[in-house]
Amino acid sequence: MDFKTINTGDAAEVWLTGRLEFTDHDRLSDIIALVEQSAARRFVLDLSGLEFIDSAGLGMLLVLQDETESRNIKMIVRGPAGDVRRSIELARLSEVITVEF
Repeated sequence: MDFKTINTGDAAEVWLTGRLEFTDHDRLSDIIALVEQSAARRFVLDLSGLEFIDSAGLGMLLVLQDETESRNIKMIVRGPAGDVRRSIELARLSEVITVEF
């Protein structure tokens, strides 16, 4: 998984590309550090470029949700498509995370 970021003042946006899998767990700490350093009130995680997500990747989304929530930051997952969207729907993550399909 690769990612790039942009801060727009009120929002920190992260675009994920490739595959989000168990082996990306170390990269999660880089994204959490961005959340910790940001003064933004919204954290947008754009998954439109993500091709695949496994159960560990779904768990990482929940960890990010916990991190943002503990800092009073609104997390939004945007644009999951294909298999990534199906995985998110099957896991019913939209019940605990704001997902914009």
